[in-house]
This record gives sequence, structure tokens and C-alpha cells, in this order.
Amino acid sequence: MNNSSDSYKTLLKPSKEILFKAKKSKFFGYAFPIVSEEEVKPLITTLKKKHHTAGHVCYAWQLGVENVNYRANDDGEPNNSAGLPIYGQIQAYKITNVLIAVARIFGGTKLGVGGLISAYKTTAQMALDESIIVEKLIKQQFQLFFGYENMDKVMRIIKQQNIDIVSQQLKMNCELVIAVRKGDVVTIKNIFKPFHTITITEI
Repeated sequence: MNNSSDSYKTLLKPSKEILFKAKKSKFFGYAFPIVSEEEVKPLITTLKKKHHTAGHVCYAWQLGVENVNYRANDDGEPNNSAGLPIYGQIQAYKITNVLIAVARIFGGTKLGVGGLISAYKTTAQMALDESIIVEKLIKQQFQLFFGYENMDKVMRIIKQQNIDIVSQQLKMNCELVIAVRKGDVVTIKNIFKPFHTITITEI
């Protein structure tokens, strides 16, 4: 009973550097997979050092699936001429947990707001075109407590249902942490429910 709401698209790894030129201005584009907002600043700082002649390093990021958090930064370009066009591509590709950054080196000719919007949008699109987009599952973790006499039973269910074991402690009793696809949570809980000597709790 899997459903499409328990998966999301993101990047497998950082993209290659791409270059887009417009009226002698150079736009260097990058796409990064991220899992927290704390990763953004170090990545942007690194790009500013790499492109020390760049007047602007503009970016947008998005995190989360059910509770989405995002930000778009123009880094001194005219309002909404850089960050939002970049963010628009994140939305267009329907991806999350991603940062897209574009470093601009001015070529001597002004592009105007329309030209900037087009250039930042195109660069972001090119960076995503160079990226490997993958689908990941949203999983819920559970803790299983049971005695050794139930070990075979539990392991058989785990194998049959293709459940991931995150960690295990085998002492006086057995304790497993398992990860279950969100769309399968009710099914898995119902499978363990009849076994009163096996305790399953959400983490």
C-alpha cells in the first residue's frame, strides 16, 4: 500500500560547475544536496572564495517535504531578480533538500532586471540538468522490544516486508530500531499487533 506522498525527489550528489554567459557577464552555477540550513553558509562562503572576483553569489534553497522551508537570496542584485528565479527552478523540478547557487562575474554591460532574471533562471536550470535527481522514501522509525524466543518470528517479518534495520541491541532482551516506509506504517503495525510479547513504538 505504498503511495506517492511518502517519497520525494532530491539530488544524488553536487552537480558539476556549469557556465552561462550573457553580454560578457559570466554566471557559474552549482546545485548541492543538503539536509540542514546549517550547510548553506559554508557552501556559499566556499563559492565566494573560489570566485573572489564575483560581485554576487545568489542562491536559493529548500528543505523538507511535509513542512517545507525555503529561502531565496539576491546578494545585492535588484530585488527578486536572482534568488526567486533560482528558487523557481527548484519548484519546476519538484525537488527538495537542495541548494542552488549562482556566482556572477560582471562583464561590463548591464543586463537589466529582465536580463538578470533570465540569466539566473537559465543558470539554475543548467545546473539541475547536470545533476542526478533521485527519489527517496520518507520513513518512520520504530523500536521493537521482544524476547529471544521471538527472534525468528521478528526476523521473518522483517525479511518478508523488506524492512530496514537501523540498529540492534541483543542483551537480556532484544531491541531493534527499524525504518518503515511511511505508506506502509499502518500495515507493519498491524502485522506486529497480534504478538503481545512484541512491543512496537514510534520513535
